[in-house]
Amino acid sequence: MKKSTLTNLLSVAVFVGVAFPAQAQQKQYDDLLVKYVDEKYEECVTKAERYTENDNTKKDALPYLYMSMCLYEMSKIPKYQAMEDYKKADRDALKYAEKYRKKDKDKEFFGNYEDFWAELNTMAQESGLNEYESGVKGMSKARRFFDSMTSYYPENPGPWLMLALCEYNTNLVKDGDESIKKYQAALDAAGSISSLPEDQKKLMKSALIHYAEYLDGKGDKSGARAAMEKGKDAFMDDPEFKGAYGSFH
Repeated sequence: MKKSTLTNLLSVAVFVGVAFPAQAQQKQYDDLLVKYVDEKYEECVTKAERYTENDNTKKDALPYLYMSMCLYEMSKIPKYQAMEDYKKADRDALKYAEKYRKKDKDKEFFGNYEDFWAELNTMAQESGLNEYESGVKGMSKARRFFDSMTSYYPENPGPWLMLALCEYNTNLVKDGDESIKKYQAALDAAGSISSLPEDQKKLMKSALIHYAEYLDGKGDKSGARAAMEKGKDAFMDDPEFKGAYGSFH
């Protein structure tokens, strides 16, 4: 997350703490925010984990979110990459993002962390696409990445489409059909591909190309063209999409 965003969040937390001290103590977790802003990630993880194990706070959403945020940052730092406890910090960041979202079904805090979601999405979708594009050997791992994305950010349509492709490619046809329905619902709710945040648009472009390739491979050339048509307005200025579009028309 950008430092300016963190500073803004800290200012909000301080204001809420002054105006509503009891509520802030229960819901804002200023202590975790301060440690995160100060880049004391390991301390923040340890303290947040205690909250998730405490009967009085284990149902609160924010400790799980701070664990995800810290683990994501730690996944980029060589010191932690070399440590046994944190060598899978990137996947653990996704796991705790899922746990957070289950506790924050009404998105009470979700919108305050848009920069983080964009960064986490980027990491997850790049990893997922790399696994998907590696072929059969990577399909199960790709599925796990996209399944995680749909769990912590179900409003994001691209992961649903990629999850469906992973499921179709591993003979989970019914699951794939269900994921396609959820993809379409998420896309309809978004309004248009062009209105999506940049990280989500990037995945949508790749997902539509891969979907068209999959349909074409199954002999459904009209379906492949229809898939590419969905991205025409948003991506025809993109050379990769334009080239793929032309190959199906």
